[in-house]
Amino acid sequence: MDIEEKFLKHFIKVTQQASIATFSKIGNKNKNEVDALATDTMRKVLNNIEMKVRVVIGEGELDEAPMLYIGETLGKNDEPEIDIAVDPLEGTNFAANNLPGALSVIAATYKNNLLHAPETYMDKIAYGPNVEKDVVDLDNNFNQNIKNLADFKNKNIEDMSICILDRPRHSKIIDEAKKLNVKIKLISDGDVSGAILVTNEKYGVDIFLGIGGGPEGVLAACALDAYNCGFQGRFIFDDDKSIKRANNMGIKDLKKKYNIKDIVKGDSIFCATGITKGELVNGIEVLGEYFMTDTFVTHKSKNIKMNVKEKVKKIL
Repeated sequence: MDIEEKFLKHFIKVTQQASIATFSKIGNKNKNEVDALATDTMRKVLNNIEMKVRVVIGEGELDEAPMLYIGETLGKNDEPEIDIAVDPLEGTNFAANNLPGALSVIAATYKNNLLHAPETYMDKIAYGPNVEKDVVDLDNNFNQNIKNLADFKNKNIEDMSICILDRPRHSKIIDEAKKLNVKIKLISDGDVSGAILVTNEKYGVDIFLGIGGGPEGVLAACALDAYNCGFQGRFIFDDDKSIKRANNMGIKDLKKKYNIKDIVKGDSIFCATGITKGELVNGIEVLGEYFMTDTFVTHKSKNIKMNVKEKVKKIL
């Protein structure tokens, strides 16, 4: 079942207002304070939305998060029943230090169509539109994937580019890329936006890969699905607590490799509003009593893939 197009404006409003709420604290060096502003505002806007919204990926479990916790139900009506994944502020360090790339993000599907991802790491890989099956696979080594993709795209290896989080755990991949003279885009945070860079050649990223947050993988998959991009992920469980949490969420096969169709089923909406200027979107700007916002939006069934630039007022 497709999500009605009229609901798109509601989700755009959610991320717009969460982003605007952070404006006065951008660059204040306090990432917890700016994150709390985004989270609180997002929750208030969602609570006034005319649908029943269930958080399946949020700020954590009930005992860890006072709001937007996994399982929390919001909204004014009993229907339609919508599941959401949220990251009220992706890139808390970016916002706290007024660096590029901070976003407010939400993904939405009808109930039970979104993977319930535990708060654990995920080994993941994302690549651009219309790549044939088996060209890229999480089980391949880096050299095999980059060479296969270069052949498929009819590009020289040295013209290929990867995006990867700048972490010690990725040193082997980075070293291998350097040996092949592959271009490397290192990011310090923000692996939702990092994955989305594969959607368009203008961003100059052929493949996004490495170990990052599982919930962020689900968010990215919703946007990538609308572009017919590829994504694969496998959760990493390193203790009994994370395994138990995964089991409680219905995950029994701990070694399962998830493709997009396993993560988001049917129709979906994705919205990411810029807080600080980045490659996907511009940051918040003040225009008198208004704020200029820039939101990266997808709605799969309606083939909507666009940036919504809108002048809005702060409502909370």
